[in-house]
Amino acid sequence: MSNEFADKGDKIIYETEAKGSNPGLIVLLVIGGLLITFLVGNYILYSYAQKTLPPRKKKPVSKKKMKRERLKQGVSAPGE
Repeated sequence: MSNEFADKGDKIIYETEAKGSNPGLIVLLVIGGLLITFLVGNYILYSYAQKTLPPRKKKPVSKKKMKRERLKQGVSAPGE
């Protein structure tokens, strides 16, 4: 049968089904899955921390700055 095709000069085309998956697609899916997992995990940790951790303490104001603010308001600093 293959001789008939060769004598007539026709090209023989073999149709084969795709075997396996595209490796580039697999790599893309793995990296995308890891990225989505990372972002979702960060969001969950952030929301958990907002609920459970106490609010940050403000930096203590120095005595010099307190004195300056009181003088601006017209109240004398204690001890002066």
